Amino acid sequence: MTKALIAIAVLVIIVLIVFGQYVTVKNTLVSKNEGVKAAWSQVDIVLQRRADLIPNLVETVKGYAQQEQTVFGDIAKARSTLLSAGTPQEKIAANQQLDGALGRLLLIVENYPQLKSNENFLRLQDELAGTENRIAVERKRYNDALQDYNTYVQQFPNSFFAKIAGFKPNEAYFTATEGSREAPKVNFAPKATAPQGSPQTAPAH
Repeated sequence: MTKALIAIAVLVIIVLIVFGQYVTVKNTLVSKNEGVKAAWSQVDIVLQRRADLIPNLVETVKGYAQQEQTVFGDIAKARSTLLSAGTPQEKIAANQQLDGALGRLLLIVENYPQLKSNENFLRLQDELAGTENRIAVERKRYNDALQDYNTYVQQFPNSFFAKIAGFKPNEAYFTATEGSREAPKVNFAPKATAPQGSPQTAPAH
């Protein structure tokens, strides 16, 4: 009888230890997953900020390069896709399309010297460059948080408890396209007063 009680006591202790570890792992997974969501929300904010800047930038370029309709159309389509995307994966894919289209827009500016010295364009370009830098910072924070979560969820015995709790690896990493890496390197002329009579657009909000 005593041996049976000892066996039961040992079994209860083992169950409590396993359950305690499960609770610990699950709480940690919840915390890390929330960290990923918080990091993504910051990425989403700066992506929205850039999307808000693009229409005024495009309108300014149109004042000098009306014939570049293909690029304007690509940007409008990519921006619309980004704004309508729901999941991080969808937004990351749409953002890659927008990166490429925006990169082409900035490259064609080199063919329009008057545009490169337009005060409104230079201001918008500076705001866009600042937003691109912010995207890079928030993208890294998001990827770091995602990597931390994925590492934890795939380690044993965390992987066992994660499966029970319904957590799985998240591969929605934010990667920059080759085009987006090159676009910020475009060199613009020093800021100058816009030529009299040059088209202007309303300031960005």
